[in-house]
Amino acid sequence: MAQNEMERLMELVKEKSFTYGDFTLSSGIKSPYYFDGRMTTLSPEGAYLVGKKVFQLLKEDDIQAVGGPTLGADPMVAAVTLVSYMEGKPIPAFIARSELKKHGTRRHIEGNLPAAGRIAIVDDVITTGGAIFKAVRVVEEEGCRVGKVVVLLDRNQGGSDELRKSGYDVEALLSADESGNVSIPRHI
Repeated sequence: MAQNEMERLMELVKEKSFTYGDFTLSSGIKSPYYFDGRMTTLSPEGAYLVGKKVFQLLKEDDIQAVGGPTLGADPMVAAVTLVSYMEGKPIPAFIARSELKKHGTRRHIEGNLPAAGRIAIVDDVITTGGAIFKAVRVVEEEGCRVGKVVVLLDRNQGGSDELRKSGYDVEALLSADESGNVSIPRHI
């Protein structure tokens, strides 16, 4: 993805996904900003840019499916799957439920999770990593291996570091500091 596309993605994220004020996050951490990545990933341009960049990060890693914790990952998963098909290297998708479905199939995973496959986990944001660790645990219990974790925004509050310490390859498209200043990581 061209640098100008990453700069455009950063502009969209700043414009659509950040709200400033006094917030308590799901992790319990207090923050001067709230990040809702779905406001970007559910916009046509944002979905395309995120799908394109995540696909570029996955296409050479022998990833057999992409998924993540519902609800933040849902639009990203759909975007990656669509872009992968358009690029001629289709990557099937799945969604990891936060709780076991209590009726019907009683599954934690919906969609296309390959048996013993090498998969990628995506999410819109990582703070402490709780939702991603939960999704990782669920797919590993199904016999899959996590080949990569990709987030739209890393809040740099320990989650990505904990995932790396646990042996996972983690990439963030964008990075934010404690005040909500956004940047593009150098390796992207």
